[in-house]
Amino acid sequence: MLLSALSAAGSEPDDTTSKPPTLEDAQESATNAASWVEQNWSTWLSIGLQILLIVAVAVVLRVLIRRAITKLIDRMNRTAQAVDGTALGGLLVNVERRRQRSQAIGSVLRSVASFVILGTAALMILGTFQINLAPLLASAGVAGVAIGFGARNLVTDFLSGVFMILEDQYGVGDSIDAGVASGEVIEVGLRVTKLRGDNGEIWYVRNGEVKRIGNLSQGWSTAGVDVTVRPDEDLEKVKATLTEVGETMAKDEPWNERLWGPVEILGLDSVLLDQMVVRVSAKTMPGKALGVERELRWRIKQAFDAAGIRIVGGLPLQATEETAPDPSAGVAAPSAYASSTSPQSLAASPIAPPPNLSK
Repeated sequence: MLLSALSAAGSEPDDTTSKPPTLEDAQESATNAASWVEQNWSTWLSIGLQILLIVAVAVVLRVLIRRAITKLIDRMNRTAQAVDGTALGGLLVNVERRRQRSQAIGSVLRSVASFVILGTAALMILGTFQINLAPLLASAGVAGVAIGFGARNLVTDFLSGVFMILEDQYGVGDSIDAGVASGEVIEVGLRVTKLRGDNGEIWYVRNGEVKRIGNLSQGWSTAGVDVTVRPDEDLEKVKATLTEVGETMAKDEPWNERLWGPVEILGLDSVLLDQMVVRVSAKTMPGKALGVERELRWRIKQAFDAAGIRIVGGLPLQATEETAPDPSAGVAAPSAYASSTSPQSLAASPIAPPPNLSK
């Protein structure tokens, strides 16, 4: 009755031939709807349960993976803080470098995990509705290629930064030569690396523009000093003095930690007429070679002064015998015009007047 009334109220009797719905028609429609619901309710319930299961598994898996990544990053930071302030920590790890590197790695891993899990869940949900995913995936592939071509520099910088961080090519506190700029690393990002130059300037280097990296703070460094002495010095005395300087320096602090090997006298690097060069080398802690070289020069200069070894550029040797000054050195040479018979005087004399021919 209700359906008949609503149908009658909503329709206008513009045609005399139209017939109002009867009770039998309403019953038939209700029966058809009930049978359709009865036939498909199991499918609806199955789809709903599948969607709920997919969403629940995706959420739980995402939470667990992100929590595991966070714990891993925290453990890396705790390990770095445990050795901070010790000799081992100074040699092997930098807390700020490890912290930034772990944060960058954690951010990348969390983003990748969320994208993969949620993307897979969305595709599975669309698949439960019997939607053909092939056109969707093809369109996404085309859009991805277009975005990749349009933002290829950004993508290159990002991927280069990810691999630099994962491979630990450099970190905060390292002194590097990136080709386009050089200096100390103060921040490592996924797109840009910040360097502080020797004069205090800050360089922003895109990771995609870096073709080669020279890390001066990894492994070990070499301190080399060239000692230039006179060619008449005793080489055995020079070698003994340099050896004593190296042994004394290796026992003093803080050079005993910065020197990773004995100070070696490599021998004569060059021999010239007015000088000869003795090469001194030592293996040092990474990034400490410059300080070791300066200290070696300081100590070598003091030791040479104490041993009486002259270096090139010192005071000249004093003369053993003083010669008397030449008394004629201050007398000027006689002039050619002093003699009236000299050719110069005759050429400069006035010409005599010609004789009088009229007499």
